[in-house]
Parts: sequence; structure tokens; C-alpha cells
Amino acid sequence: MNPLRLRKLLEELKAGKISVDEALKELTLLPFSSTAFARVDIHRELRCGFPEVIFCEGKRPHQVGTIASQILERSDKLLATRADNEAYRAIKKIAPDAVYVEEARVVYVDRTREAKVGLVAVVSAGTLDIPVAEEARVTCEVTGSKVKTFYDVGVAGLHRLLAYLEELREANCIVVVAGMEGALASVVGGISAVPVIAVPTSVGYGASFRGLAALLTMLNSCAAGVAVVNIDNGFGGGYVASLINRAASGAKGGKKN
Repeated sequence: MNPLRLRKLLEELKAGKISVDEALKELTLLPFSSTAFARVDIHRELRCGFPEVIFCEGKRPHQVGTIASQILERSDKLLATRADNEAYRAIKKIAPDAVYVEEARVVYVDRTREAKVGLVAVVSAGTLDIPVAEEARVTCEVTGSKVKTFYDVGVAGLHRLLAYLEELREANCIVVVAGMEGALASVVGGISAVPVIAVPTSVGYGASFRGLAALLTMLNSCAAGVAVVNIDNGFGGGYVASLINRAASGAKGGKKN
């Protein structure tokens, strides 16, 4: 259920095309839809502006497919993260228009044709950070934001970042994805007047502790305006950035600008 579908339901009730009992039956499905293994929050798009997102890692293909089916029965959008080819095939069976971005490990469906608004910049420190950055990019786009990417512009060659300074300053929010010591987020925070969402990655040698070093660096940033999500959580960084961007663009609650 989303605002557009709810409005249509109420208009059909007002016009006498459906009965009160039929409308009530539809509305009783708002909180969640139960399966043998999941309680799908089908009210979330109406409440938060975007439907429940499927975290595929560890789920069996038939579980992913069933949850996706429950969501798409009531929404024109679907986002599934940490997806492999089996998860993609399971979704493809019930949604032939599903798109798989393999590098990002993301499957999405977008039937809204809504115009993307504003601008989010997604920045990666190195090439190995790109899969997490791509997860952030796809998340931003599916949730309604325009995106520009700036990849492999880490602090070891700072001139690469500074070459795009004017373009970065056009964004309403910046997602910075970095492993190793994670210093790039502080640098971007120090040259930006917009929120920076820092995403540490598990890229690095032994003492990086699979992203813990980058996480701690970002949490201890001296640059104001830097917020941090969990290690390798490109989805989380992209989702928050898109919320900020859409609010700055005047697009809230799933409405177009």
C-alpha cells in the first residue's frame, strides 16, 4: 500500500465502485502480510515513503521470491540487497522487469516512472570500494534521487578529488565510501557545506580489521557534518542520503517535486 493506491481506493469507495466491506478488507492488510517465514511490512511505503527492502543474504531463493511477491502486489517499487544470481532468478520469476546490478548485488523493480530529483554525489576512495558505492548509487536512484559518481579519488592522490570540487558542491548530500584508514570522509567533510554520509568498507590490510579502522576514523572525524553508517552498508548510506536530498528538493512522502 502506498499513498497513490490508498487515494485510488478511497476515490473508488466515494464513487460507489466498491463497497465499504471491500475497502475495509483491503485496509485490514495495511500492517503486515504473514507467510510461513516472514511478516512483510506492507504498510511501510505509506508510513515511510518506500516499501520494505529485502536483505537477501542468508535467505533461500523461494523466501526471497515470496517476500518480493508480497511487496509487489501492493507497490510499484522493490529493492533487494546482497542478492546473488539465485535471488535474482527468484525475483525475476514473479517480476520479469526486475533489474540485477551484479557489482552492487542489488535487484530492483521501478514501475513508477517518477522523475529523479535533486542530486546526490557518491564518492569512492578506491576501485575496490566501488561495489559498496554502487549499492549506495542504486539505492539513491531507486528511492528517487539523481546521482553523480566520483570513483577512485582517495587521499593518496588528493588532486583527483579536487578536480571535481565544483561538481561535488552541486550536490544536496554526499556519500563517501572508503576502506583502508577511511580518511576521505573527513577531507570531503572539510570542503563541503552539505551533509556527508560516510560508509566504511572492509577493504584493507590486516590492521584495518576488515573495516573497523575506517569505521573508527570516520566516527572520530573532526569535520563537522559527517555522519557514519555501518561497515560495507552502501544501502544504509544511500538511503539516508536520498532522504536528505529529497527533503532538500521538496519531495517528501513519495511525492514528486
